[in-house]
Amino acid sequence: MSTLAHPRSLEWIERLVRFDTTSRRSNLGLIETVRDHLAAAGHAPRLIHNADKNKANLFVTLPAHDGGTQGGVVLSGHTDVVPVDGQAWSSDPFVPEVREGKLYGRGTCDMKGFIGVALAMLPAFASRRLRVPLHLALSYDEEVGCLGADAMLQELARLGVQPDSCVVGEPTEMRVISAHKSSNLYRCTVHGRAAHSSLTPQGVNAIEYAARAICHIRDMADSHRAQGPFDRDFEVPYTTSNTGVISGGLSVNTIPDRCQFDFEFRTIPGVLAPDVIGGLRRFITGELRDRIKAENPLADIELEVLAEVPGFDTAAHAEIAQLAQKLTGSRGTEKVAYCTEAGLFQRSGMTAVVCGPGNLQQAHRADEYVALSQVLLCEQFMEKLADHLAIVE
Repeated sequence: MSTLAHPRSLEWIERLVRFDTTSRRSNLGLIETVRDHLAAAGHAPRLIHNADKNKANLFVTLPAHDGGTQGGVVLSGHTDVVPVDGQAWSSDPFVPEVREGKLYGRGTCDMKGFIGVALAMLPAFASRRLRVPLHLALSYDEEVGCLGADAMLQELARLGVQPDSCVVGEPTEMRVISAHKSSNLYRCTVHGRAAHSSLTPQGVNAIEYAARAICHIRDMADSHRAQGPFDRDFEVPYTTSNTGVISGGLSVNTIPDRCQFDFEFRTIPGVLAPDVIGGLRRFITGELRDRIKAENPLADIELEVLAEVPGFDTAAHAEIAQLAQKLTGSRGTEKVAYCTEAGLFQRSGMTAVVCGPGNLQQAHRADEYVALSQVLLCEQFMEKLADHLAIVE
């Protein structure tokens, strides 16, 4: 039995945190360590590498008692973490440290705590005669657009592997999340024509055209805020947008020939992201592009996709939602504005929930931590899940 001072998964979590898997770095040290451990235990993990072969997803199946590998439940976690640059940590972020019932270190909360629990609890699943298989999916590059999970799911589809449901272990304090918004990131680049500011007809002001595009994006957001559609289960119950980065111009007496900005929008379930970006695209690369080229045929506006992560919406009566509530003791499910890989799993044909140890407010910040009490709750969840998936003798 675990104790608060030393959950049985603590050693695994600490081991994972010691790998610096910041998204800009390789995650192969962690992935290959897990692969070797699973192989030594008699499992058959599969690695799905990125194009550069410096990162990999890992997928492994514990078959049902009859050898079946289709259906079943996926436990999903991402291995990458956000940078620690410029953050004032009280201890080395990649040397895990327990203080006053909390485990500190980058990724302890988001989300190596969940992965460590899953790895530590795999023997509990393997020791039972499972009715359906149990799968573990570890991904790369979630923090920069859920790139790894998308590649992994494409490979599983190619192989004909189709689980039924998925638990994404992002930090929720073990509450059950049944829906979240989509996240869609774009970059707009305006190419104007430089000239001296005293000769404005000879130039094309890229900043001014970027401003027109940004104002249009804001007008769209204002429309959603005022007119909906609405989903009152979300803290912000409508589709939102934000322009977060902009650069352009050299000096106040030079007409800027280039301006670039990044923006995002997040849609509630029922609002289709392609419809939103379709409307923005028609204005930015249609109407606005025509206007800038009317000033100078060499001017132009480009719109580039940086990331498109689908939202998800699992019905409260869905089996995985009901099961997660039963195993955690939750009463009902919740909806959140942040984005996870759950939408990708749902798009691939699985029902999904988000449920994991830790509080999201502790993620991405200096002195990130997960409370050991949360780790224990996650261990109890896994033990109950193993019992649920097992054949009753």
